[in-house]
Amino acid sequence: MDIGRRDLLLSAAALTVGSSAIGRAAPDRPLGYAIVGLGSYGLGVIIPQFANCTHSRLAAVVSGDAAKAQRVAAEHGLPARSVYSYANFDAIRDNPDVDIVYVCLPNSMHAEYTIRAAKAGKHVMCEKPMAVSVAECEAMIAACKKANRKLMIGYRCHFEPFNLEAMRLARTGAAGKIRYVRTEHGFTQGSPSAWRLKRALAGGGSLMDMGVYSLQAARYMTGEEPIAVTARESTDRRDPRFTEVEDMIEWTLEFPSGAIAGCQSMYSANQNHILLMGDKGRIELEPATRYDGNHMWLGRDGREREVTPPAGPAKTQFAGQLDHLAQCVRSGREPIVSGEEGLRDMRIVEAIYRSARGGRTIRLDGRA
Repeated sequence: MDIGRRDLLLSAAALTVGSSAIGRAAPDRPLGYAIVGLGSYGLGVIIPQFANCTHSRLAAVVSGDAAKAQRVAAEHGLPARSVYSYANFDAIRDNPDVDIVYVCLPNSMHAEYTIRAAKAGKHVMCEKPMAVSVAECEAMIAACKKANRKLMIGYRCHFEPFNLEAMRLARTGAAGKIRYVRTEHGFTQGSPSAWRLKRALAGGGSLMDMGVYSLQAARYMTGEEPIAVTARESTDRRDPRFTEVEDMIEWTLEFPSGAIAGCQSMYSANQNHILLMGDKGRIELEPATRYDGNHMWLGRDGREREVTPPAGPAKTQFAGQLDHLAQCVRSGREPIVSGEEGLRDMRIVEAIYRSARGGRTIRLDGRA
């Protein structure tokens, strides 16, 4: 029997509605995350955090190790259809249980899997650093905008109680007018074979890892965007760990208010510290950005006291991060650490490298 044009249009409309409905999560269930990359962070840190979430749940895993992926899926009660390899990742578009993809891969793979996830109709959480270049960051933002999907960067410290309280204290003038911020982040890298020491995978050395914490802290503690940067690198190229990437790099940021930030990252020493000096006091965190066990002090008028921040709405900073994106997807709001935030950091990172290589100050405000 011939099908008339009207019937064809009605059938197409029904398919469209059905397809759209598949992509929408039922309002009474937590949104499903697919974790891409079952390394130490994705498997050991992020996946256990779903037990602390209210609005998020584990829905799928993606790995190049089929046996590991199947084992993890079984441990968490996921069906076989929720296990993906990198080769068949794009088929995730057909899984209605997956609303968000969390990219926990080496830095050089962030752009590819963010773009593929957006094309598959999924929202994206991408681990820091956002990518290995400004151009990649811009491509990721464009892909998510084209697909009308949310893009958030895994800046967990924006959900960590001590850092949130430090930001609040700085904004409310607890230390007076901000004059100086010092922030240092590093740890001792072990094996020379670690992917973070391979330029092709990491895009750089300590700056592309621990340096992001220092850069972020300088920006969120001052509440300003830097206008100039001057950087210097110190790396022992005889050390087999640092044949491809930098070890220690330090940089000074100048801000419009006249405040200065001295920042440092390293792969040959352990440090985790944020210090803000104002004209009336100081705010200090040490350790500042660890997964737990952070501490903070407020000094003012010759007196010093340890500060314990109020408990946040989330059980952990990781749960807060995961649930924040889920709530943004539900409400249509932009994440507080969107792709544009990651892009801003990468523009400064590229300027830091240029300054260190050229031995000169790089303006960030467009002035010569």
